[in-house]
Amino acid sequence: MKLPSVIAIDGPAAAGKTTLAMRLADHLDYLYFDTGVMYRAATLAALRRDLDIDDETTIVDLVFTLDIDVRSPDSDSDGPMVVLLDGEDVSAELRSREVDQNVSKTAAYQQVRAQMVDRQRIIGLRSPVVMVGRDIGTVVLPDADLKLYVVASVEERARRRHTELLRKGRSDSYESVLEAMIRRDKIDAEREHGPMRAAENARVVDTTGLSADQVFEIAVQHVMDASQPEVENGS
Repeated sequence: MKLPSVIAIDGPAAAGKTTLAMRLADHLDYLYFDTGVMYRAATLAALRRDLDIDDETTIVDLVFTLDIDVRSPDSDSDGPMVVLLDGEDVSAELRSREVDQNVSKTAAYQQVRAQMVDRQRIIGLRSPVVMVGRDIGTVVLPDADLKLYVVASVEERARRRHTELLRKGRSDSYESVLEAMIRRDKIDAEREHGPMRAAENARVVDTTGLSADQVFEIAVQHVMDASQPEVENGS
C-alpha cells in the first residue's frame, strides 16, 4: 500500500479545509502548506508600502520583487507553518482585518497568480505535502495523487468564521461576516484566472453539521481508498 504523497484540498473560506489539512498533515507527517498565505504575504507587503491594491500593475511589479517562502515549523514556532516575507517571519500578521479585506483583490490578478503558482509548485514538491487552497487540484497541482473539495453552507461557514473572530477579540457582527463571505465566494468563483471550483476527479466532502473529528475520519478513509491499487477489469 502506497499512501498518496501529494494531497490537494480545495474549497471556500471556513468550510473546514484548513483544520482538516493541518490534522491530515500531522497524521501523515507531511508538510502542511496553505497556499493562501502567499497571497496574504503579498497583500501585507503592499499594505506596508501603502500601495493601491486596486492598481494591478503596481501589485504585479511588487510581487516580482518579493521573496515569499513557506517552511515547516521548528520548536520555537507556534503555528503549523512558517511564512517568510523577504526573510522575515510574518506568520502572525497575515490574518489581520486589513489583509482579510484586500487579499481577494491581490489573488485575482493573473500575473500574481502565475507567479504564485510557480512558487507553490516548487515548495509543494519538495516533500510529501498536504496543500490547501482554492485552485490546487485544478491549477497548481492538477496531477495530485488525491484531491479533496471541502464545502459547507455559507451560513455555517459565516458562523464558524464569526466565532473564530470573537475568540480573537474582534467585534465583527455575524451579518458583516456573512456579507463578506458571500462577496469573497463570488470573487473567487468568478475570477477569470484560477477560479474556485472542484476538479473533475476531486472527492467532495460536505462538512455542514459535522464535527472536525467526523470530517477527519472521512478524509482518512479517502486517503486509504486512494492508497489501494487499481484492480484491472478481466482476468
